[in-house]
Amino acid sequence: MQPSSAKPRHVLCFLGRDDSLLHPPKAVTKTIADFGFEIDRTYSQAKPDPHMERSFGVCWDRVFPNAWSAADEAAVADHKSVLYVLSPRMEQQKAVAYSAAALRIVEEMIEVGATAVKGESAGVAHGLKRWMQLASDCKAAAKTNQGLALTAAMSRACRLAFAKRPLDGTAYNESVGFHLVGLPEIYVAKARGSDRDAVKITDEIADAMAERGIDAALADRKLSLSRTSQYAEDDFKFNPYGIVHVEA
Repeated sequence: MQPSSAKPRHVLCFLGRDDSLLHPPKAVTKTIADFGFEIDRTYSQAKPDPHMERSFGVCWDRVFPNAWSAADEAAVADHKSVLYVLSPRMEQQKAVAYSAAALRIVEEMIEVGATAVKGESAGVAHGLKRWMQLASDCKAAAKTNQGLALTAAMSRACRLAFAKRPLDGTAYNESVGFHLVGLPEIYVAKARGSDRDAVKITDEIADAMAERGIDAALADRKLSLSRTSQYAEDDFKFNPYGIVHVEA
C-alpha cells in the first residue's frame, strides 16, 4: 500500500482552576502563535468537563515511576476550565521540531497556572512534575547535541512526552503516537515477553530509527513496515508512517 498523505497534529488539553486559563498571558499566547499553534475556541470551556476524571484515568503514563501523584489526580477532579491548543498539520521531517514546540507550550502553560495536562493525539497524561522534567530534557538535548544526535535526543524526550505504550492489543503490545515524532508505531508480539519487555524492545527500536533513520534501523533488524491500521485516516491516532510488527 502507498504511504498515506495524512498529516498528524497535536491536540493539547489543559485544565485550570478558573476561567483565566482561557486567556493566557501575552507571553504565552505569543509563544503559541510564534510556533504556528492556535487556541481552539470551539471546545475550550470555562466550566468543568465531567468526563475528564475518567479520561485522565485511562491516559496516565504507567511506564515511568511516579509519573503522576495524588495531587495531580485532585487537580483533575477539581478543575473549573478546559483549554485546547492545536498544532499545525505536521510534515514528517518537521514533527520533532513541532513536538518540541508543544513541550515548550506545555511548560509555559504550567508556569502560568495550568493544573493538569494531557496530550489528546495519543491519549497520554503526566503529572505536572513529569511534564516539566520532559520539557527540561528536551531543552537540554537541544543545548548539548548536534546533527542527528540532536534530533534523536529531542525525539526521545518528545516521544516519551506525547506517545503512549504499551497498549494491550489482542496479539501485540502496541504503541500509539509515534507519528508525532515522525516515526512508525511499534507492535511487539505478546509472546516476546511481558509488557515491560515490550516497552524495552519498543524504545530500543524507536531510538535506533531516530538515530539512524527508519529504513536503516529496520533493515538491521530484518523488520518491515505495514500500512494497515486500526484507525481511520482522520483519527488523531492514525499513523501515516505505518506500523512495525515485531513477531515472536
